[in-house]
Amino acid sequence: MEPQFQVQLKIQKPVSEVFDGVVNPRKLSGYFVKTASAPLVSGTTVKWSFAEAPDAFDVVVREVTKDERITLEWEAAEGGYNTLIEMNFKPIDAGNTLVQIRESGWKADEKGFKSSYDNCGGWMHMMTCLKAYLEHGINLREGGAY
Repeated sequence: MEPQFQVQLKIQKPVSEVFDGVVNPRKLSGYFVKTASAPLVSGTTVKWSFAEAPDAFDVVVREVTKDERITLEWEAAEGGYNTLIEMNFKPIDAGNTLVQIRESGWKADEKGFKSSYDNCGGWMHMMTCLKAYLEHGINLREGGAY
């Protein structure tokens, strides 16, 4: 069995605002990453840094379909290969959006399963922080790094 997961959350904002909250580096750094080097644009590689990690991560942007889908790759925590991240943005109605994030591609071994569990929690945390940022203007991660 291949390690993979999907998480989802409803955000009470129109799909265009939610999508922009992920692709726009200024907004992304307001709730998720410490820094983002550039917007998410198909065919580019951006760098994301996190307060909890000493080095920035390369994020390969495979596909961006405005207000619908973002597909990314980054190196698995154990190194040597990439995992695939798929983000889907589905309008529920004019003011609500369902965000779904899937990640797959880990090796089916102990390290791969551990990395998948860690990232599952990380992506769910990202979406709750996105929700708080867009709906209430607060950064849940601020002051949370150890």
